[in-house]
Amino acid sequence: MKREYPDAPVIGVAAIILEQEKVLFIQRGKEPLQGEWSLPGGALELGESLAQGVCREVQEETGLEVEPLQVVEVLDRIAHDEAGRVRYHYVLVDFLCRRTGGQLRCASDAVAAVWLSREELAGREKYRITAGTAAVVEKAFQLAQMWP
Repeated sequence: MKREYPDAPVIGVAAIILEQEKVLFIQRGKEPLQGEWSLPGGALELGESLAQGVCREVQEETGLEVEPLQVVEVLDRIAHDEAGRVRYHYVLVDFLCRRTGGQLRCASDAVAAVWLSREELAGREKYRITAGTAAVVEKAFQLAQMWP
């Protein structure tokens, strides 16, 4: 399925990996959002469950192994071109995840990674993190209090 100018929405998954009051962000090396900081994740593959997809994407981009704990948010990300045509349309499922193994290393389409504290996330302009992403991460921090 083509991602740019798709015939139907693309299902994407993202991981909100929390560790010691910090959250992992990656800098994207490819479009869409090349150069932007975002949560690790990507498109679901045919025959793959949402949980399998988020685990695979995290491992490919960061080298980390994770356990998805629960869905935090489901949202649309739609980008139009200058003519008003839909250039990208993703339905994103964001998971709260716990790290279970691996060593952090950038791979796949991630060119950098950083663990951000809640305070650093509040000053998100340095990493150009959207207000919507910051709100989803804050929701995950609150939900994480329910997990041992």
